[in-house]
Amino acid sequence: MYKNLVAALAAACFISPVFSQVAAPAKTPLKIGFVYVAPITDAGWVRQHEEGRKAVETALSGKVATTYVENVAEGADAERVIRDLAQQGHKLIFTPSFGYMEPTLKVAKDFPDVKFESITGYKTAANVAIANARYYEGRYLAGIAAGRLASSAGYVAGFAIPEVIQGINAFTLGMRSVNPAAEVKVVWLGAWFDPPREREAAMTLFNQGVELIAFHTGSTAVMAAAQERGKLAMAYHSDMRKVAPDAQVLAVTHQWGDYYTRRAQAVLDGSWKSAALWGGVKEGMIRVDSFGPKVPKKVADEVLARQKDIAAGRLHPFRARTALLDNEGREVLAAGKTLSDAQILDMNFLVQGVLGKLAK
Repeated sequence: MYKNLVAALAAACFISPVFSQVAAPAKTPLKIGFVYVAPITDAGWVRQHEEGRKAVETALSGKVATTYVENVAEGADAERVIRDLAQQGHKLIFTPSFGYMEPTLKVAKDFPDVKFESITGYKTAANVAIANARYYEGRYLAGIAAGRLASSAGYVAGFAIPEVIQGINAFTLGMRSVNPAAEVKVVWLGAWFDPPREREAAMTLFNQGVELIAFHTGSTAVMAAAQERGKLAMAYHSDMRKVAPDAQVLAVTHQWGDYYTRRAQAVLDGSWKSAALWGGVKEGMIRVDSFGPKVPKKVADEVLARQKDIAAGRLHPFRARTALLDNEGREVLAAGKTLSDAQILDMNFLVQGVLGKLAK
């Protein structure tokens, strides 16, 4: 009987509230907000950032809770949405559009305990970091493929900001590195996401005789137009073979998942600091792949080899083998020289071979 009593008392130690340990309260997940400038579609600028958001949720499962607001116009509407996310308790907010920069900075002043990531912006604050990708590296590689497949190309462009100008120039220089007589005709759209007008611009360029097309806008409309007309096209942001299985030459893809995850982890462990990152092929933020069926293996291999050269620092799209001229004949860089990051970030000219002028 004594043994039974001892056993009963021992068991009570494990089930009695007096002896049991109180479980530590579960840590509240970090709330992260994302603001998108266009609707989420199967491919495009917003799709890549949405894939980045999903990557954060997968990598930091249970530690974060993410939300997004899509199709938010730049300007006053963006400020309202960003402010609302901060008021709802989001402690990290990603704002991936150039026109979100000023609204982000304005809201950040009123919420010093919230961290903000201004993607494609160029102004920082104590609680605002900036990040962008060297898209021009992918554009140069796409230009090499274009130059092997065509002598004339069209380019549907959103706005004449340095990021877009860099892409047009790098694409043209890539083409002319393998086809010195190649020309690129530019149409300015004055919008980031306007599928009907993107399609119309592409059709106009095809009617003017271009053999291949590239673009810097937010939808798949240009790719679909190329597929319809039996032409070639360079996908941007995402792999777009789903809408242009025959037309796609390759895709210049943007990879945000790793960066977003690292920044979220930094908030979680208290190491987040305002910073400025401009990453490219080397950092895994820009990748050229997803070659289409009309691209000879020799061309694909050449592009992939040059991609490795860029990653290793052996190739720079804006290193002048001969004097670099703008499309009005003025020298902008002497032979053997390389544009500095500051010069690239402030680019305001079109290189020789581009047909068109900068939109005002």
